[in-house]
Amino acid sequence: MLATRCSPAVVLAVGGVAMLVTTALCKATVRAKQRRPLSMSARSLPAEVLFGKFVIPQSQVFFESPSQLTLAIVNLRPIVPGHVLVIPRRVVPRLADLTDEELCDLWRSAREIAGKVETLHGATASNVAVQDGRAAGQSVPHVHVHILPRASGDFARNDDVYDELEKFDGRPIGPNLVVPADADRKDRSAVQMAEEAVALRELWP
Repeated sequence: MLATRCSPAVVLAVGGVAMLVTTALCKATVRAKQRRPLSMSARSLPAEVLFGKFVIPQSQVFFESPSQLTLAIVNLRPIVPGHVLVIPRRVVPRLADLTDEELCDLWRSAREIAGKVETLHGATASNVAVQDGRAAGQSVPHVHVHILPRASGDFARNDDVYDELEKFDGRPIGPNLVVPADADRKDRSAVQMAEEAVALRELWP
C-alpha cells in the first residue's frame, strides 16, 4: 500500500482577486496494484463524464488521474489557447464539498497538467484559478480548476485575464485577446475539441 501526504498552498482567483489559501493537510491512500498506466489513450479513459449537468464525451477528455478521482477536459470557449479544465470526477459545487483525498488529488493533477500544457503551447507561465461558488463567477456548479497557459504580452493588461475568466466564454483574436460581443461568440466544433484532446493525451505517452 502506497501512502502519500500533501499540504498544498493554492492560489485561487475568486472574482478576479487572488487569495492565498492553505488547504488542510490531506491524506491519500492508494493501492499500488490499482494504479493505472500514465498513458492517456482513449482506451484508458471513461466513455463519458459529467461536468455539472453536461455530459462530456470521451473525445473531449484528455486526462484521468491514477486514483481516477480527477479528470481534465478541453474547453468549449477557451480564453487563451490551451485553456483547459481540471475537475473532480464526483459532481460537487464547492471546494469545501470535496474530501481531503479528492482535494489533494485535484491539485496534484492540476500541477501536473499545467506543466504539460505549458510545454505544448510554449508558454512561460500559467494562471491556475478557481471560481468557488456562483457569487465568485462560477459558471457550472461543479468544482473546476482553470489552467490558462500564459505568455508575456498576451493581454494588454495582465490582470484582464481575471475579467475574462469571469465571462468564461471568450475567444482569442489577434496578438492580444479580445472578447467578442454576445451575438458574435461561437462555440468550437466537436472536431476541433477532439483534435486538441488527442494532442494533449500524447503528452502522457
